[in-house]
Amino acid sequence: MAKQFPSIEAPHRAFIEAQHMFFVGSAAPTGRVNISPKGMDSLRVLGENRIIWRNLTGSGNETAGHLKLANRMTLMWCGFEKRPMILRAYGSARTLHRRDAEFDELNAMFPEIVSARQIYDMTVDMVQTSCGYAVPFYDHVGERDTLAKWAEDRGADGIRTYWEERNQHTIDGLPTDILGPSDDT
Repeated sequence: MAKQFPSIEAPHRAFIEAQHMFFVGSAAPTGRVNISPKGMDSLRVLGENRIIWRNLTGSGNETAGHLKLANRMTLMWCGFEKRPMILRAYGSARTLHRRDAEFDELNAMFPEIVSARQIYDMTVDMVQTSCGYAVPFYDHVGERDTLAKWAEDRGADGIRTYWEERNQHTIDGLPTDILGPSDDT
């Protein structure tokens, strides 16, 4: 049976911090809904109603484009190893790019990596838990180092080139502002 809460309570925080992966969902008013798995050490619970997560350079940049038009986000965690539970955090978020004043301060809360692209600062307005009884067991074997090695091989200049070529628009053509504000909303 699902239960709703107005904020992140201590048991929720402990569950979130024990997970190795989370999923982010976002959508513009029209177009495709994006659901993306996230891993590595990329999320911090900063309070009862605040979560930040760092987005690393990847093949798409959907969340940044979606948040420009529809300021809503859902994060989800599943208990794959022991405790059968699904936890979702619903709310709004703002995108912080490397050029934004608060980026460096929040980015310093995570391990250094050249491919850090954005930080999402989420205000949580509801937490929902549900049983997760049908979620299968998976053992966490370890983190993949593929993305970190890919980014190290390219370096900062190569990452910026990748942003120019692959991350300026969502798959629906929405601007992501990765390189600066755009006029084509």
